[in-house]
Amino acid sequence: MVESIDSKVFSKIKKARRGSLFFIEDFLLFGNAKAVGKALERLVDDNSIQRVARGIYSRLETDPLLGFVKPSVEDIAQSIAKRDRARIIPTGSLAMNILGLSSQIPVNVVFLTDGSARKIQLGKQKIVFKKTSPKNLAMIGKLSTLAIQALKEIGKDCITEQEIEIVLEQLKKEDPYRLEHDIRFAPEWIRIILRKAL
Repeated sequence: MVESIDSKVFSKIKKARRGSLFFIEDFLLFGNAKAVGKALERLVDDNSIQRVARGIYSRLETDPLLGFVKPSVEDIAQSIAKRDRARIIPTGSLAMNILGLSSQIPVNVVFLTDGSARKIQLGKQKIVFKKTSPKNLAMIGKLSTLAIQALKEIGKDCITEQEIEIVLEQLKKEDPYRLEHDIRFAPEWIRIILRKAL
């Protein structure tokens, strides 16, 4: 019996592309949460799969020089959001990093969410999900959402011309309809900057 749960779980993981992320909930067809948890632990112990964070598993891609290639913080956060059917948006220094406004990788990566608030430890990094109102998640453009969050992080009095240039350059790739929709959700000083991209 034990053998069959392990092999069913591993066979499902093996069918997905390497680097895909899995949770205990993905295998409840094969047994209850406790039995599945134990099966995943055994697969980690014999190096068939890797534990990415508590309760998150993967068969990681490997690089000949670097060894296992860990998924990005964003990929992990997106997987958790998908599982919880929640919406998330990156904030602060992560939004700045993605847009190319900062080369710093934040230690605590903060996402606004309409799901539950929680913290997930990834080695030295931490993913923080902060509960927010639906209004803050009403934006529909990926780049315009990032731009608004990044500009809020920099602040009205600290923003430089160069940073505005970088943001406007990135927004050229945004769908104008989405950008126009999202401008309504930004503070007035950010609206003025974003309108230049239209």
